[in-house]
Amino acid sequence: MKDTTSHHLDLDGRAVAARIFDECRAQIEMQSNIPWLVSISIGDNPEVAVYMRNQARGAERAGLEFDQQYWDAAISQEDAKAKLQAMNDDPEVLGIILQRPVPDHINVRSLQSAIHPLKDVEGMNPASIGNIVYSDVALAPCTAAASVELIKETGLDLEGLEVVMIGHSEIVGKPAAMMLMAEGATVTVCHHMTRSVAMHSRRADVVVVAVGKANFLSPDMIKPGAAVIDIGINQITDADGNTRIVGDVDTHAVKEVAGWITPVPGGVGPVTVALLMRNAVVAYQRQVAAGWVR
Repeated sequence: MKDTTSHHLDLDGRAVAARIFDECRAQIEMQSNIPWLVSISIGDNPEVAVYMRNQARGAERAGLEFDQQYWDAAISQEDAKAKLQAMNDDPEVLGIILQRPVPDHINVRSLQSAIHPLKDVEGMNPASIGNIVYSDVALAPCTAAASVELIKETGLDLEGLEVVMIGHSEIVGKPAAMMLMAEGATVTVCHHMTRSVAMHSRRADVVVVAVGKANFLSPDMIKPGAAVIDIGINQITDADGNTRIVGDVDTHAVKEVAGWITPVPGGVGPVTVALLMRNAVVAYQRQVAAGWVR
């Protein structure tokens, strides 16, 4: 058997993100008076605070103004919806980011639906997700879009490519599968009811994993040379009590077999933030075309 270990390549999400930030900044610098991005956290959540910090840094790199709003955890569904609708009508607001999770009494889908599709920079409004079915992927959910961007980074031709998506969530798995189909890939979606995930994943040119289980994907589940896109973010504690972030892939072992692999951290995450900013630029262009912005 020939040795494939030396052929594996890390898909460097930070480098891809840097390129996207530069493209966004170049487009933004040609405009004047671009409105603000608004990021909303309902209640106090330390994980959300990390995301907001990353997004604020991303906005700065792209040259966008960024407003972080913290709403009281006790806010009613009606008041939250009214505030979002006021932002839809506010020409000073470019895009709205609603952080998850939200408190139990808030219906997050209802609030996502309240954000106008032209201000939905996260691609979370059901209308935005529905557009993907018609191959309009310009304002797609950012994590799903990041996985597609990293597959393109391999240089593999997406037309006819065999992709297995493990995980079928509404915000990652399903939209990523639809986006890949729009690019001409042949996509199989596996989930917790799939009888043998390995049977499917072993024939794939690309395996995308988003299941939320540390080290779920093992080397015997992929074919040699496949590209592996790891969307998982799992916090684990080792025997010494140290916590670290790992993905859904047993990266160290899978590296021996894979042709390409995304590291965690440093893979899908940075690209997700960069694509949020690219979505903001697209949203601005569409708002100008709709006559919302002068």
